[in-house]
Amino acid sequence: METTQAVRALAALAQESRLETFRLLVRAGTDGMPAGKIAEELGVPSATLSFHLKELSAAGLIGQQRKGRSIIYSLNVEAMQSLLSFLVEDCCQGQPELCEPAFALINCCDAAPKKTTRKKASGHRP
Repeated sequence: METTQAVRALAALAQESRLETFRLLVRAGTDGMPAGKIAEELGVPSATLSFHLKELSAAGLIGQQRKGRSIIYSLNVEAMQSLLSFLVEDCCQGQPELCEPAFALINCCDAAPKKTTRKKASGHRP
């Protein structure tokens, strides 16, 4: 990811409603959600949500697909991973153990079982 792309993505996320929308779409995964459902979940008026979705889409963080009369918005997983990688690529100054938690987040779905196993092994969960 180029610096200008990272700045565009971070600027799009630097607004509360857009950040909440992005996080909701992260939870929805690749299936995405129709705009009406997003508006309902977040309690945001449709016109306002439309503006925020346009900004997130322009930044490349989300995509859209028409299904019948609905537009389904979904996370652009590659863009999210690219942004996270960009943010941590120069991490640690030769001490990779300092960045392991951040690197695990980049591949969060793959890392989730490992986190659970470590927590159980270390006694953090009952």
